[in-house]
Amino acid sequence: MMSGLLKQFDLNYLNNGIKILAGVDEAGRGPLAGPVVAAAVVFQRETEIPKVKDSKKLSEKIRERLFDEIIKNAIAYGIGIVYQNEIDEINILQATLKAMHNAVNSLKIKPSLVLVDGNKKFECESKIETIVKGDSKSFSVAAASIIAKVTRDRIMQILALDYPEYNWHKNKGYGTSEHIEAIKKFGATEIHRRSFLKNILG
Repeated sequence: MMSGLLKQFDLNYLNNGIKILAGVDEAGRGPLAGPVVAAAVVFQRETEIPKVKDSKKLSEKIRERLFDEIIKNAIAYGIGIVYQNEIDEINILQATLKAMHNAVNSLKIKPSLVLVDGNKKFECESKIETIVKGDSKSFSVAAASIIAKVTRDRIMQILALDYPEYNWHKNKGYGTSEHIEAIKKFGATEIHRRSFLKNILG
């Protein structure tokens, strides 16, 4: 879907009495290390940013540029971060929903409707609608996917400076073969999700 079609998806809600629409998405459900990050974004109805689409379909360079454009053009955006120790305590699904809840809660304006990528709802004062593959359908959800992904990637790049043997600046904590080999060789750090390493560490 081109960004115009994604925008039209959101306008269908805004043309039907929804005054403030927020898109929500997350990054980092699958990695072996680091936090899960969610973002919520609200735009004015006329705002359109070319090239905005599902963050997974964009290069890192383009995501970085769009990140700045989205923040500059959004009426409001919020970020929620849940770190690895809490992911181990409450499980990744609950951690993801908590990150999404925190992202919406940190918006400076209350949305009338929250569009959430996926099929799971979280506790929210606003009305919620879940949309499977929402980051490929909704402009505001796609924008949230970019904010979440870039924010998380930057966290992992900073953590990589302290733990260079794991190559997080490249793999961002995901279970690449080189990352798994590094865990077997050097062991787990406090940045790793212990509950994700049972099959690796035995």
